[in-house]
Amino acid sequence: MAVSTIDSALFRDQFSTAAMRAAFDDQATVQKWLDVEAALARAQAALGIIEDAAAGEITRAADVALYDLDAMKQEMDRTSHPIVPLVRAMAAQCGKQGAPAAGEVVHWGATTQDIMDTGLVLQMKDAVDLIRDGLGSLEGHLADLARAHRDTPMAGRTHGQQALPITFGYKAAVWLDEVRRHRDRLDAMAERVLVGQFSGAVGTFAAIGAKGPEVAARMMADLGLGAPVISWHVSKDRPADYATAVALIAGATARIAHEVATLQRTELAELEEPFPPGKVGSSTMPQKRNPAICEGVQALARLAWACVPPALEGMVAEHERDKIANQGERDFIPRLSCYVEAAIRKTVYVVSGLTVRPDNMRRNLDLTGGLLLSEAVMMKLGESIGRNTAHDIVYDCAMQAFEQGQVFRDLLAVHPKVSEVMTPADLDALLDPAAYTGLSAELVDRVLEN
Repeated sequence: MAVSTIDSALFRDQFSTAAMRAAFDDQATVQKWLDVEAALARAQAALGIIEDAAAGEITRAADVALYDLDAMKQEMDRTSHPIVPLVRAMAAQCGKQGAPAAGEVVHWGATTQDIMDTGLVLQMKDAVDLIRDGLGSLEGHLADLARAHRDTPMAGRTHGQQALPITFGYKAAVWLDEVRRHRDRLDAMAERVLVGQFSGAVGTFAAIGAKGPEVAARMMADLGLGAPVISWHVSKDRPADYATAVALIAGATARIAHEVATLQRTELAELEEPFPPGKVGSSTMPQKRNPAICEGVQALARLAWACVPPALEGMVAEHERDKIANQGERDFIPRLSCYVEAAIRKTVYVVSGLTVRPDNMRRNLDLTGGLLLSEAVMMKLGESIGRNTAHDIVYDCAMQAFEQGQVFRDLLAVHPKVSEVMTPADLDALLDPAAYTGLSAELVDRVLEN
Protein backbone atom coordinates (compact mmCIF):
# COMPACT_ATOMS: atom_id res chain seq x y z
CA MET A 1 0.00 0.00 0.00
CA ALA A 2 1.39 3.40 -0.98
CA VAL A 3 1.20 6.21 1.56
CA SER A 4 2.16 8.86 -1.01
CA THR A 5 0.57 9.65 -4.34
CA ILE A 6 4.07 9.88 -5.82
CA ASP A 7 4.74 6.26 -4.81
CA SER A 8 1.30 4.98 -5.80
CA ALA A 9 1.18 2.71 -8.84
CA LEU A 10 -2.30 4.11 -9.52
CA PHE A 11 -1.71 7.84 -9.03
CA ARG A 12 2.03 8.47 -9.40
CA ASP A 13 1.84 9.75 -12.99
CA GLN A 14 -0.72 12.35 -11.96
CA PHE A 15 1.62 13.77 -9.32
CA SER A 16 5.07 13.18 -10.84
CA THR A 17 6.93 11.87 -13.86
CA ALA A 18 9.07 8.76 -14.20
CA ALA A 19 12.15 10.90 -14.86
CA MET A 20 11.79 12.99 -11.70
CA ARG A 21 10.98 9.95 -9.57
CA ALA A 22 14.15 8.31 -10.86
CA ALA A 23 16.18 11.39 -9.91
CA PHE A 24 15.24 10.94 -6.25
CA ASP A 25 14.74 7.19 -5.82
CA ASP A 26 16.88 5.12 -3.47
CA GLN A 27 19.21 3.97 -6.22
CA ALA A 28 19.86 7.55 -7.29
CA THR A 29 20.30 8.73 -3.70
CA VAL A 30 22.93 6.13 -2.88
CA GLN A 31 24.65 6.62 -6.24
CA LYS A 32 24.99 10.35 -5.57
CA TRP A 33 26.52 9.62 -2.18
CA LEU A 34 28.96 7.25 -3.88
CA ASP A 35 29.74 9.88 -6.52
CA VAL A 36 30.60 12.36 -3.79
CA GLU A 37 32.88 9.89 -1.98
CA ALA A 38 34.65 9.06 -5.25
CA ALA A 39 35.11 12.72 -6.21
CA LEU A 40 36.51 13.40 -2.74
CA ALA A 41 39.03 10.58 -3.14
CA ARG A 42 40.14 11.76 -6.58
CA ALA A 43 40.60 15.33 -5.32
CA GLN A 44 42.66 14.11 -2.38
CA ALA A 45 44.80 11.89 -4.61
CA ALA A 46 45.50 14.84 -6.92
CA LEU A 47 46.87 16.74 -3.92
CA GLY A 48 48.88 13.82 -2.54
CA ILE A 49 46.69 13.25 0.51
CA ILE A 50 45.89 9.65 -0.47
CA GLU A 51 47.46 7.33 -3.05
CA ASP A 52 46.28 7.37 -6.67
CA ALA A 53 45.68 3.63 -6.48
CA ALA A 54 43.40 4.09 -3.49
CA ALA A 55 41.41 6.77 -5.29
CA GLY A 56 41.10 4.48 -8.30
CA GLU A 57 39.80 1.65 -6.14
CA ILE A 58 37.33 3.93 -4.36
CA THR A 59 36.11 5.16 -7.74
CA ARG A 60 35.66 1.57 -8.92
CA ALA A 61 33.64 0.83 -5.79
CA ALA A 62 31.37 3.88 -6.35
CA ASP A 63 28.71 1.94 -8.24
CA VAL A 64 25.35 1.40 -6.57
CA ALA A 65 24.94 -1.88 -8.46
CA LEU A 66 27.64 -3.38 -6.23
CA TYR A 67 25.62 -2.90 -3.05
CA ASP A 68 22.73 -4.64 -1.34
CA LEU A 69 20.46 -1.73 -0.42
CA ASP A 70 18.28 -3.92 1.80
CA ALA A 71 21.34 -4.86 3.85
CA MET A 72 22.42 -1.21 3.92
CA LYS A 73 18.97 -0.22 5.18
CA GLN A 74 19.24 -2.77 7.99
CA GLU A 75 22.58 -1.28 9.00
CA MET A 76 21.07 2.20 8.91
CA ASP A 77 18.39 1.01 11.30
CA ARG A 78 20.95 -0.65 13.57
CA THR A 79 23.38 2.28 13.66
CA SER A 80 20.75 5.06 13.46
CA HIS A 81 23.07 6.59 10.89
CA PRO A 82 22.72 6.99 7.11
CA ILE A 83 26.36 7.26 5.97
CA VAL A 84 28.36 4.99 8.29
CA PRO A 85 26.82 1.86 6.69
CA LEU A 86 27.71 3.23 3.25
CA VAL A 87 31.31 3.94 4.26
CA ARG A 88 31.69 0.45 5.74
CA ALA A 89 30.22 -1.16 2.65
CA MET A 90 32.54 0.85 0.40
CA ALA A 91 35.54 -0.10 2.53
CA ALA A 92 34.60 -3.76 2.17
CA GLN A 93 34.27 -3.37 -1.60
CA CYS A 94 37.65 -1.66 -1.87
CA GLY A 95 39.47 -4.50 -0.13
CA LYS A 96 43.10 -4.30 0.89
CA GLN A 97 44.76 -2.87 -2.24
CA GLY A 98 47.16 0.02 -1.78
CA ALA A 99 49.13 1.24 1.20
CA PRO A 100 47.29 2.09 3.30
CA ALA A 101 44.43 -0.06 2.06
CA ALA A 102 41.94 1.85 -0.11
CA GLY A 103 39.13 0.88 2.23
CA GLU A 104 40.88 2.67 5.07
CA VAL A 105 40.85 6.07 3.34
CA VAL A 106 37.20 6.11 2.19
CA HIS A 107 35.46 9.24 3.55
CA TRP A 108 38.84 10.72 4.56
CA GLY A 109 38.30 13.99 6.44
CA ALA A 110 34.58 14.15 5.59
CA THR A 111 31.55 14.33 7.82
CA THR A 112 28.14 12.83 7.09
CA GLN A 113 26.51 16.09 6.12
CA ASP A 114 29.25 16.78 3.57
CA ILE A 115 28.18 13.66 1.71
CA MET A 116 24.43 13.99 2.17
CA ASP A 117 24.22 17.71 1.39
CA THR A 118 26.35 17.38 -1.71
CA GLY A 119 24.47 14.28 -2.81
CA LEU A 120 21.16 16.07 -2.46
CA VAL A 121 22.50 19.06 -4.40
CA LEU A 122 23.46 16.66 -7.21
CA GLN A 123 19.87 15.41 -7.24
CA MET A 124 18.60 18.99 -7.25
CA LYS A 125 20.87 19.62 -10.23
CA ASP A 126 19.16 16.78 -12.10
CA ALA A 127 15.77 18.19 -11.04
CA VAL A 128 16.67 21.66 -12.31
CA ASP A 129 17.59 20.15 -15.67
CA LEU A 130 14.22 18.42 -15.93
CA ILE A 131 12.33 21.54 -14.85
CA ARG A 132 14.29 23.72 -17.27
CA ASP A 133 13.54 21.32 -20.10
CA GLY A 134 9.84 21.44 -19.27
CA LEU A 135 9.85 25.23 -19.18
CA GLY A 136 11.55 25.31 -22.57
CA SER A 137 8.80 23.15 -24.04
CA LEU A 138 6.10 25.28 -22.41
CA GLU A 139 7.74 28.44 -23.73
CA GLY A 140 7.74 27.07 -27.26
CA HIS A 141 4.06 26.12 -27.23
CA LEU A 142 3.02 29.44 -25.70
CA ALA A 143 4.94 31.25 -28.41
CA ASP A 144 3.04 29.22 -31.00
CA LEU A 145 -0.28 30.17 -29.39
CA ALA A 146 0.62 33.85 -29.21
CA ARG A 147 1.71 33.87 -32.83
CA ALA A 148 -1.30 31.96 -34.13
CA HIS A 149 -3.81 34.15 -32.26
CA ARG A 150 -2.02 37.48 -32.51
CA ASP A 151 -5.15 39.06 -34.01
CA THR A 152 -7.93 36.89 -32.54
CA PRO A 153 -10.20 39.29 -30.62
CA MET A 154 -11.73 38.32 -27.30
CA ALA A 155 -13.06 40.02 -24.20
CA GLY A 156 -10.48 41.20 -21.71
CA ARG A 157 -11.83 40.86 -18.20
CA THR A 158 -11.08 42.58 -14.91
CA HIS A 159 -12.65 41.63 -11.56
CA GLY A 160 -14.44 38.79 -13.36
CA GLN A 161 -16.31 41.24 -15.63
CA GLN A 162 -15.85 42.13 -19.28
CA ALA A 163 -13.60 45.19 -19.47
CA LEU A 164 -12.09 45.91 -22.91
CA PRO A 165 -11.28 43.83 -25.98
CA ILE A 166 -7.88 42.16 -26.26
CA THR A 167 -6.58 39.40 -28.49
CA PHE A 168 -6.05 35.85 -27.33
CA GLY A 169 -2.51 36.12 -28.61
CA TYR A 170 -1.97 38.95 -26.14
CA LYS A 171 -3.15 36.75 -23.25
CA ALA A 172 -0.82 33.94 -24.37
CA ALA A 173 2.06 36.43 -24.69
CA VAL A 174 1.54 37.53 -21.09
CA TRP A 175 1.82 33.87 -20.07
CA LEU A 176 4.91 33.47 -22.23
CA ASP A 177 6.64 36.50 -20.78
CA GLU A 178 6.11 35.20 -17.24
CA VAL A 179 7.38 31.72 -18.11
CA ARG A 180 10.55 33.29 -19.48
CA ARG A 181 11.06 35.14 -16.21
CA HIS A 182 10.72 31.87 -14.33
CA ARG A 183 13.28 30.28 -16.63
CA ASP A 184 15.70 33.14 -15.95
CA ARG A 185 14.95 32.94 -12.23
CA LEU A 186 15.60 29.19 -12.27
CA ASP A 187 18.98 29.70 -13.94
CA ALA A 188 19.98 32.44 -11.51
CA MET A 189 18.87 30.31 -8.57
CA ALA A 190 20.82 27.32 -9.87
CA GLU A 191 24.03 29.33 -9.95
CA ARG A 192 23.54 30.27 -6.29
CA VAL A 193 22.18 26.96 -5.05
CA LEU A 194 23.99 24.16 -6.89
CA VAL A 195 26.99 24.41 -4.61
CA GLY A 196 28.49 21.38 -2.87
CA GLN A 197 29.70 20.98 0.68
CA PHE A 198 32.96 19.59 2.07
CA SER A 199 34.65 20.98 5.15
CA GLY A 200 34.52 18.38 7.90
CA ALA A 201 32.84 18.09 11.26
CA VAL A 202 32.29 21.75 12.11
CA GLY A 203 33.26 23.23 8.76
CA THR A 204 36.88 24.14 9.57
CA PHE A 205 38.78 21.48 7.53
CA ALA A 206 40.47 20.45 10.80
CA ALA A 207 41.00 16.86 9.60
CA ILE A 208 42.55 17.91 6.27
CA GLY A 209 44.33 21.12 7.13
CA ALA A 210 45.60 23.72 4.68
CA LYS A 211 44.77 21.67 1.60
CA GLY A 212 41.10 21.49 2.57
CA PRO A 213 39.75 24.36 0.43
CA GLU A 214 41.63 23.07 -2.61
CA VAL A 215 40.24 19.56 -2.02
CA ALA A 216 36.74 21.06 -1.93
CA ALA A 217 37.35 23.10 -5.09
CA ARG A 218 38.65 20.10 -7.06
CA MET A 219 35.93 17.85 -5.73
CA MET A 220 33.12 20.22 -6.74
CA ALA A 221 34.64 20.88 -10.17
CA ASP A 222 34.67 17.12 -10.68
CA LEU A 223 30.98 16.90 -9.72
CA GLY A 224 29.94 19.92 -11.81
CA LEU A 225 28.98 21.98 -8.77
CA GLY A 226 30.05 25.30 -7.35
CA ALA A 227 32.51 25.33 -4.45
CA PRO A 228 31.52 27.27 -1.32
CA VAL A 229 33.71 29.96 0.20
CA ILE A 230 32.89 28.63 3.68
CA SER A 231 30.80 25.83 5.15
CA TRP A 232 27.02 26.06 4.78
CA HIS A 233 26.15 23.19 7.15
CA VAL A 234 23.72 25.42 9.05
CA SER A 235 23.16 28.10 6.40
CA LYS A 236 20.06 26.69 4.76
CA ASP A 237 19.24 29.61 2.52
CA ARG A 238 20.19 27.53 -0.51
CA PRO A 239 17.49 24.87 -0.05
CA ALA A 240 15.04 27.65 0.79
CA ASP A 241 16.08 29.51 -2.38
CA TYR A 242 15.46 26.35 -4.42
CA ALA A 243 12.07 25.78 -2.82
CA THR A 244 10.79 29.31 -3.37
CA ALA A 245 12.04 29.60 -6.96
CA VAL A 246 10.55 26.25 -7.95
CA ALA A 247 7.28 26.93 -6.11
CA LEU A 248 6.91 30.19 -8.05
CA ILE A 249 7.04 28.18 -11.26
CA ALA A 250 4.15 26.10 -9.95
CA GLY A 251 2.23 29.33 -9.50
CA ALA A 252 2.65 30.22 -13.16
CA THR A 253 1.34 26.85 -14.31
CA ALA A 254 -1.61 27.12 -11.92
CA ARG A 255 -2.57 30.54 -13.24
CA ILE A 256 -2.51 29.35 -16.84
CA ALA A 257 -4.51 26.26 -15.88
CA HIS A 258 -7.02 28.30 -13.88
CA GLU A 259 -7.56 30.68 -16.79
CA VAL A 260 -8.12 27.85 -19.25
CA ALA A 261 -10.55 26.15 -16.87
CA THR A 262 -12.44 29.41 -16.31
CA LEU A 263 -12.72 30.13 -20.02
CA GLN A 264 -13.87 26.53 -20.56
CA ARG A 265 -17.06 27.16 -18.56
CA THR A 266 -20.18 26.27 -20.51
CA GLU A 267 -21.39 29.88 -20.58
CA LEU A 268 -18.07 31.13 -22.01
CA ALA A 269 -16.70 28.13 -23.99
CA GLU A 270 -13.79 30.12 -25.42
CA LEU A 271 -11.06 27.58 -24.61
CA GLU A 272 -10.96 23.88 -23.83
CA GLU A 273 -8.19 21.62 -22.62
CA PRO A 274 -7.53 18.53 -24.77
CA PHE A 275 -10.41 16.08 -24.78
CA PRO A 276 -9.28 13.00 -26.71
CA PRO A 277 -11.69 10.17 -27.53
CA GLY A 278 -12.43 8.10 -24.45
CA LYS A 279 -11.79 10.85 -21.90
CA VAL A 280 -14.69 10.88 -19.40
CA GLY A 281 -15.90 13.92 -17.53
CA SER A 282 -18.30 12.25 -15.12
CA SER A 283 -19.36 8.78 -14.01
CA THR A 284 -23.01 9.87 -13.93
CA MET A 285 -23.33 12.79 -16.40
CA PRO A 286 -22.19 11.57 -19.83
CA GLN A 287 -22.22 15.06 -21.35
CA LYS A 288 -19.57 16.51 -19.00
CA ARG A 289 -16.30 17.77 -20.49
CA ASN A 290 -14.51 18.73 -17.29
CA PRO A 291 -11.16 20.58 -17.20
CA ALA A 292 -9.62 17.71 -15.25
CA ILE A 293 -6.01 18.32 -16.30
CA CYS A 294 -6.22 22.01 -15.44
CA GLU A 295 -7.71 21.18 -12.06
CA GLY A 296 -4.87 18.73 -11.48
CA VAL A 297 -2.28 21.40 -12.24
CA GLN A 298 -3.86 23.72 -9.69
CA ALA A 299 -3.82 20.95 -7.08
CA LEU A 300 -0.14 20.25 -7.80
CA ALA A 301 0.69 23.92 -7.29
CA ARG A 302 -0.99 23.94 -3.89
CA LEU A 303 0.94 20.83 -2.87
CA ALA A 304 4.15 22.46 -4.08
CA TRP A 305 3.51 25.64 -2.09
CA ALA A 306 3.03 23.52 1.04
CA CYS A 307 6.68 22.44 0.68
CA VAL A 308 7.96 26.00 1.12
CA PRO A 309 7.29 26.52 4.86
CA PRO A 310 9.55 23.59 5.89
CA ALA A 311 12.30 25.08 3.72
CA LEU A 312 12.01 28.41 5.48
CA GLU A 313 11.79 26.79 8.91
CA GLY A 314 14.96 24.84 8.09
CA MET A 315 16.91 28.09 8.03
CA VAL A 316 16.97 28.02 11.84
CA ALA A 317 19.67 25.52 12.81
CA GLU A 318 21.68 25.20 15.97
CA HIS A 319 25.37 26.05 16.39
CA GLU A 320 27.61 24.52 13.69
CA ARG A 321 25.38 21.60 12.72
CA ASP A 322 22.24 19.66 13.56
CA LYS A 323 20.11 17.12 11.72
CA ILE A 324 16.70 18.72 11.76
CA ALA A 325 16.80 20.62 8.47
CA ASN A 326 18.45 17.72 6.64
CA GLN A 327 15.67 15.37 7.65
CA GLY A 328 13.10 17.81 6.32
CA GLU A 329 14.96 18.39 3.05
CA ARG A 330 15.07 14.67 2.33
CA ASP A 331 11.28 14.74 2.39
CA PHE A 332 10.16 18.03 0.84
CA ILE A 333 12.73 18.59 -1.92
CA PRO A 334 11.87 15.39 -3.82
CA ARG A 335 8.13 15.99 -3.40
CA LEU A 336 8.40 19.62 -4.44
CA SER A 337 10.46 18.72 -7.49
CA CYS A 338 8.00 16.01 -8.50
CA TYR A 339 4.94 18.23 -8.09
CA VAL A 340 6.39 21.16 -10.02
CA GLU A 341 7.75 19.20 -12.95
CA ALA A 342 4.45 17.31 -13.22
CA ALA A 343 2.58 20.63 -13.22
CA ILE A 344 4.81 21.92 -16.02
CA ARG A 345 4.40 18.79 -18.14
CA LYS A 346 0.62 18.83 -17.70
CA THR A 347 0.50 22.51 -18.64
CA VAL A 348 2.53 21.72 -21.75
CA TYR A 349 -0.03 19.06 -22.61
CA VAL A 350 -2.88 21.54 -22.16
CA VAL A 351 -1.45 24.43 -24.19
CA SER A 352 -0.05 22.22 -26.95
CA GLY A 353 -3.48 20.69 -27.56
CA LEU A 354 -5.63 23.64 -26.54
CA THR A 355 -8.91 24.13 -28.42
CA VAL A 356 -9.45 27.83 -29.17
CA ARG A 357 -12.94 28.91 -30.26
CA PRO A 358 -12.74 32.33 -31.96
CA ASP A 359 -16.46 32.23 -32.83
CA ASN A 360 -17.40 31.98 -29.16
CA MET A 361 -14.94 34.71 -28.32
CA ARG A 362 -16.67 36.95 -30.84
CA ARG A 363 -20.08 35.94 -29.52
CA ASN A 364 -19.05 36.94 -26.01
CA LEU A 365 -17.64 40.24 -27.27
CA ASP A 366 -21.11 41.10 -28.52
CA LEU A 367 -22.85 39.83 -25.38
CA THR A 368 -23.35 43.24 -23.76
CA GLY A 369 -24.56 45.07 -26.84
CA GLY A 370 -21.54 47.34 -27.08
CA LEU A 371 -21.05 48.17 -23.39
CA LEU A 372 -17.57 46.69 -23.68
CA LEU A 373 -16.64 49.67 -25.87
CA SER A 374 -17.77 52.43 -23.50
CA GLU A 375 -14.17 53.61 -23.05
CA ALA A 376 -13.76 53.97 -26.81
CA VAL A 377 -16.87 56.14 -26.99
CA MET A 378 -15.87 58.16 -23.94
CA MET A 379 -12.37 58.89 -25.24
CA LYS A 380 -13.62 59.97 -28.66
CA LEU A 381 -16.42 62.08 -27.21
CA GLY A 382 -13.99 63.57 -24.72
CA GLU A 383 -11.97 65.07 -27.57
CA SER A 384 -14.90 67.43 -28.17
CA ILE A 385 -16.50 68.00 -24.79
CA GLY A 386 -13.85 66.94 -22.27
CA ARG A 387 -13.12 63.59 -20.72
CA ASN A 388 -14.99 64.01 -17.44
CA THR A 389 -18.17 65.29 -19.08
CA ALA A 390 -17.97 62.49 -21.64
CA HIS A 391 -17.51 59.93 -18.85
CA ASP A 392 -20.72 61.09 -17.13
CA ILE A 393 -22.73 60.94 -20.34
CA VAL A 394 -21.47 57.49 -21.34
CA TYR A 395 -21.90 56.26 -17.77
CA ASP A 396 -25.57 57.31 -17.70
CA CYS A 397 -26.25 55.63 -21.05
CA ALA A 398 -24.40 52.47 -20.01
CA MET A 399 -26.25 52.13 -16.71
CA GLN A 400 -29.61 52.72 -18.41
CA ALA A 401 -28.81 50.12 -21.06
CA PHE A 402 -27.73 47.56 -18.48
CA GLU A 403 -30.52 48.08 -15.95
CA GLN A 404 -33.42 48.59 -18.38
CA GLY A 405 -32.33 46.18 -21.12
CA GLN A 406 -32.05 48.95 -23.72
CA VAL A 407 -29.55 49.18 -26.58
CA PHE A 408 -26.43 51.12 -25.62
CA ARG A 409 -25.80 52.34 -29.17
CA ASP A 410 -29.35 53.66 -29.54
CA LEU A 411 -29.17 55.56 -26.26
CA LEU A 412 -25.92 57.18 -27.35
CA ALA A 413 -27.29 58.04 -30.77
CA VAL A 414 -30.22 60.04 -29.37
CA HIS A 415 -28.24 61.82 -26.67
CA PRO A 416 -27.96 65.48 -27.76
CA LYS A 417 -24.37 65.93 -26.62
CA VAL A 418 -23.32 62.80 -28.52
CA SER A 419 -25.33 63.40 -31.70
CA GLU A 420 -23.81 66.86 -32.00
CA VAL A 421 -20.36 65.42 -32.66
CA MET A 422 -20.95 61.80 -33.77
CA THR A 423 -22.93 60.23 -36.59
CA PRO A 424 -24.50 56.76 -36.35
CA ALA A 425 -21.66 55.52 -38.57
CA ASP A 426 -19.12 56.97 -36.14
CA LEU A 427 -20.80 55.07 -33.31
CA ASP A 428 -20.84 51.82 -35.28
CA ALA A 429 -17.12 52.15 -35.90
CA LEU A 430 -16.40 52.90 -32.23
CA LEU A 431 -18.51 49.94 -31.09
CA ASP A 432 -16.61 47.39 -33.19
CA PRO A 433 -14.65 45.33 -30.61
CA ALA A 434 -12.13 44.06 -33.16
CA ALA A 435 -11.09 47.66 -33.81
CA TYR A 436 -10.35 48.44 -30.15
CA THR A 437 -7.77 45.90 -29.04
CA GLY A 438 -5.18 48.60 -28.47
CA LEU A 439 -1.61 47.45 -29.07
CA SER A 440 -2.44 43.81 -28.36
CA ALA A 441 -0.96 42.55 -31.62
CA GLU A 442 2.10 44.79 -31.44
CA LEU A 443 2.77 43.66 -27.87
CA VAL A 444 2.59 40.05 -29.00
CA ASP A 445 5.26 40.85 -31.60
CA ARG A 446 7.35 42.57 -28.97
CA VAL A 447 7.30 39.50 -26.73
CA LEU A 448 8.00 37.12 -29.59
CA GLU A 449 10.94 39.22 -30.78
CA ASN A 450 12.42 39.56 -27.27
